[in-house]
Parts: sequence; structure tokens; C-alpha cells
Amino acid sequence: MDVTGVAALATYLSRAQTYNDVGYAVLDMSMDAMKMEGAGVAQMISSAPGMELSVNPSVGGNFDMSI
Repeated sequence: MDVTGVAALATYLSRAQTYNDVGYAVLDMSMDAMKMEGAGVAQMISSAPGMELSVNPSVGGNFDMSI
């Protein structure tokens, strides 16, 4: 392999490594965003009973039983 071939190969490998690094960085940012959204959904689900009572305060507050 001549000098220009080695230089071209080095350039190609460097560029491929840069593309991989950028891809991993974007994936990492996407995963962080999904974790934050998941935490928000979990928080919203945990606060759902209080939200239901604020909409319908008389529903589910009493239990009537007769035999």
C-alpha cells in the first residue's frame, strides 16, 4: 500500500470513529430524555388518585354496605 492509500485509510477510520462517537452521544441524550419522561409519567400516575378526587370529590369517599 502506498503513502496515499495509508493516508486515505487513516482519514476514513478517523471519520468513521467520529461518526460513531456522534451516534453514541445522540443515543445517550435520547436515553436521558426517555428516562426523564418516564419519571414524569410515573409521578403523574402516582398522583392520579388525588387528581380523581379533585374532579369528583363525592365519588369513592364512602362505602355503603347492607346485609
